[in-house]
Amino acid sequence: MLKIKVKNLQSQDVSEMDLPEEIFDYPLKEHLIYEAVKNYRANQRRGTASTKSRGRVSGSGRKPWRQKGTGRARIGSIRSPIWKGGGTTFGPHPRDFSYKMPKKARRNALKSVLSDKMRNDRILVVEDIDLKSTKTRDTLSLLKNFEFDKLLIVDKKENSKLILSTRNIPHVKTIDYSEMNIYDSLKYNYIMFSVEAVKQLVEVLKK
Repeated sequence: MLKIKVKNLQSQDVSEMDLPEEIFDYPLKEHLIYEAVKNYRANQRRGTASTKSRGRVSGSGRKPWRQKGTGRARIGSIRSPIWKGGGTTFGPHPRDFSYKMPKKARRNALKSVLSDKMRNDRILVVEDIDLKSTKTRDTLSLLKNFEFDKLLIVDKKENSKLILSTRNIPHVKTIDYSEMNIYDSLKYNYIMFSVEAVKQLVEVLKK
């Protein structure tokens, strides 16, 4: 088991906590992290880009002028792709970019990132993130005790005060432990867990 110090919101050490080595001392597997990030970003794509082919553009199907004798270039339809306002050739159409990645591989990628942050002292556990108000100013003054840039806070969904008070702070994001993902884990330099959140996350990743 790994030992990590548990702090309070004033950044003072209050106790110690054991973390399992199979989650927080997992080998760094860059290829697995790459595949997990690629999968996450593909699943986030809306895939709504759409263009009209010449068959879908509104307009007459009549030939604008006769084939020969006018001196102009021949043309068969005003909906031709070479005309302004015509259809698009090989344009994008709505599609689903999402695909499934094995659950075990996804979890191992997350373990790999968490372990790397653990080795670099970029994981912090706080005993309880219990805020008295939803004022952004008050929360910001508390976070300044830790002097972190780009911080991901992982707690429980029920902590609405924390969610409301951090959503306007640049480079700070608050999520529930069940929403933990590879992309946010890499995007933010530091991760702050509440004791309850890290316990719940360990239970999930042990499965």
